[in-house]
Amino acid sequence: MIFAIALILLVVGTVLFHFLSPWWFTPIASNWAMMDQTVDITFWVTGIVFIAINLFMAYCVLRYRHRKGLKAHYEPENKKLEWWLTGVTTVGIAAMLAPGLAVWARFVTVPPDASEVEVVGEQWNFSYRFPGKDGVLGTTDVRLASIDNPFAIDPNDPKGQDDILVSSAELHLPIGRPVKILSRAKDVLHQFAVPAFRVKMDMVPGMVTYFWFTPTRIGTYDALCEQLCGMAHFTMRGRVVVEEADAFQAWLARQPTYTQTRAETAGDAAAGRASYAVCSACHGQQAEGNPQLNAPKLSGQASWYLVRQLRDFKLGVRGGAEQDTYGKQMVPFAATLADDAAIKNVVAYIASLPDTHPAGTVSGDPTRGRAIYATCASCHGGAGQGVWSTNAPRLSHMSDWYMKRQLQYFQQGLRGSHPQDFNGAQMAAMAKVLDGEQGINDVLHHIDTL
Repeated sequence: MIFAIALILLVVGTVLFHFLSPWWFTPIASNWAMMDQTVDITFWVTGIVFIAINLFMAYCVLRYRHRKGLKAHYEPENKKLEWWLTGVTTVGIAAMLAPGLAVWARFVTVPPDASEVEVVGEQWNFSYRFPGKDGVLGTTDVRLASIDNPFAIDPNDPKGQDDILVSSAELHLPIGRPVKILSRAKDVLHQFAVPAFRVKMDMVPGMVTYFWFTPTRIGTYDALCEQLCGMAHFTMRGRVVVEEADAFQAWLARQPTYTQTRAETAGDAAAGRASYAVCSACHGQQAEGNPQLNAPKLSGQASWYLVRQLRDFKLGVRGGAEQDTYGKQMVPFAATLADDAAIKNVVAYIASLPDTHPAGTVSGDPTRGRAIYATCASCHGGAGQGVWSTNAPRLSHMSDWYMKRQLQYFQQGLRGSHPQDFNGAQMAAMAKVLDGEQGINDVLHHIDTL
């Protein structure tokens, strides 16, 4: 009796939760209302089956419960019942599959007037590529990927020279225009999913997948990877901004072409030496750092990382939090660098300075820290050497007191909270695996041994 009542309560509770729950789909922002209709059909079919089976089980428990003097009747076959079950199951499965097949057929049938954009997935970021004036994307080969060619575009393909590259995880699209999304992965299996658009597609290494949609509502929407693509899978996020056509064109015009990125000159160390004179007052003549002035060691750090940080300070992506006192100090100094050329020059000069191993100042349990660092190594490398392809800077032989402060800032939300700081947001999530100050001390003591 108790089991039968429990089954009935389970059915009643499930139905009430389904209709009264505040957790439901986000408002749809594309043309794919058919997706919701298909899910609704699936809910109704599986819901009816769930209710019928559980109520039938409750009935059987009551009707055929053990009673003295009654003997069970054994009936190994009932062809009539089997035909009914086969027929009802067939209808139910067809009711779920047929709408899905119809949606899929439309999902991959791209309108002839759709524009194209390529989404590139890698651990653990999205980036985007638009065709240039010729309307055709150039060919790519993952073996060509490097710091200078992160999109792995074939430099010998003339069609790729005018391709427009978006290195940020934020994609802009014009409202009301169909767009074909081409998806590829540089390393492992990823997925590009925008829940508000009801679209998703696997990004498979070695092939290009595609789908299409039409944005119908102006706004900003989350893009997610919904494949388990590695240690930092849960931090792999992007953003899609839907806006008016004029705003989209203005944004697109600000993005560089492949030819422009190739034409960028490397930094001039000689020219950067004069600019570094201002920096040396805090960071030292050899960029060795100065704890008393809260200036971390710069020598030995990856140039691509230093360039990005200086750009972020200039743009307000870093140093904007009110409590980030030292970050706010860096903002006006970064502003003295007039443009990207000046940034690259000073970074080139820093790269020419000797690399030294600063004395450790943080004490912890290096054995415990080694176990914790196994997570960090997925991005920063087993020896803390830094890995450009995962946007992870060098950690070994850098200022441990500075890294401690940054980890605390990430945990407290003082860093990584700016909407354009996608890499910082990843670190803010990862830093939370460290159990307070002791966890930070332990992992930093281990890093000091690398």
